[in-house]
Amino acid sequence: MRIGVLTGGGDVPGLNPCIKQIVNRAMDNGYEVLGIRRGWAGLLEYNPDAEDNSRHILPLDRQVVRRIDRSGGTFLHTSRTNPSNVKAKNLPDFLKKEGESYPDVVDCTPHVLRVIEHLGIDALIPIGGDDTLSYGERMHHEGVRVIGIPKTMDNDVYGTDYCIGFSTAVTRSVEFIHNLRTSAGSHERIAVVELFGRNSGETSLIAAYLGGADRALISEVPFDINKLADLVMRDKRDNPSNYAMVTISEGAHPIDGQVLESGEADAYGHRKLGGIGKEVGDAIQRLTGQNIIYQQVAYLMRSGAPDSLDLMVAFNYAQMAMGLIERGESGRLVCLQRGVYSDVPISTLSQGKKRVNVPELYDTDQYRPRIRHVFGMPMFLT
Repeated sequence: MRIGVLTGGGDVPGLNPCIKQIVNRAMDNGYEVLGIRRGWAGLLEYNPDAEDNSRHILPLDRQVVRRIDRSGGTFLHTSRTNPSNVKAKNLPDFLKKEGESYPDVVDCTPHVLRVIEHLGIDALIPIGGDDTLSYGERMHHEGVRVIGIPKTMDNDVYGTDYCIGFSTAVTRSVEFIHNLRTSAGSHERIAVVELFGRNSGETSLIAAYLGGADRALISEVPFDINKLADLVMRDKRDNPSNYAMVTISEGAHPIDGQVLESGEADAYGHRKLGGIGKEVGDAIQRLTGQNIIYQQVAYLMRSGAPDSLDLMVAFNYAQMAMGLIERGESGRLVCLQRGVYSDVPISTLSQGKKRVNVPELYDTDQYRPRIRHVFGMPMFLT
């Protein structure tokens, strides 16, 4: 048995421990493990006719992974490559035929399938969010044995209550919110803390809930900047230290505006987000005359070593994925549902969108968490 493992999309704490557990259990069974570097790019850019493909494939054993769980990120590296949607200008040179013209976008899946066969990979474990796992689902439909593991600090993969990286992201966010109170209080200012969260505002909502922020703007609910300015001024006046704290998802947008995006769309159709917090801060300053502290937490949310919960989930997701492979399963996604480890068909990914439960968890009039009952809800209120 030869297993391929890859990590795609944004890095999160917990990826390395997950990889290590996969390798250790595989070796206990006498299996081989190939690390595919830079996500799906490792298979796209692998040249079967080249002598050296070490940039794309790394054989993994206990010695290679012995210490990787002590740090965050992914030592296999990552990318947002989608082999079914490769721009002609980005085609690897060895796939181009002299004199042949190509459409703007090329589906390189046939090449990826040839590489998987060439490498003798019997089962593939992609670790990623919606985008990375969606191509894993494509591989499953093409006849490749695939077991997916969900990871994303946004915690928005449909079919699971929890994705690797979310707990650490929230822990970091709460820590920075509390730290920023020092400056906000000292200077009597309004602090706007921008957090990652493209389509789901769960990081902003939960970080504000746990960190006691005054207001939280989330991706799911457009906001009225005039109302927000009035609310934070009231918060500031009511605070004996004369400051206020606001969290905001990078995907949040005003009622009369659009999500703030920049740059060229990636292979999954996403443009870069960021900067809405500054726009909100500038608008509050114009409307109120108050000085603002704007802080993008951004990559600090996903940097560094995982917390204990992400270690626990990463280890156990790896064990589950290997258990499914040992049983001959394919096309499955490991998951947590209602606090219980389980698995669902990988096709579940495309059957819905995971978003904040606004009626249960958010006050759309006051722009803040509104959590009154948690009986029967998952631990992270997803």
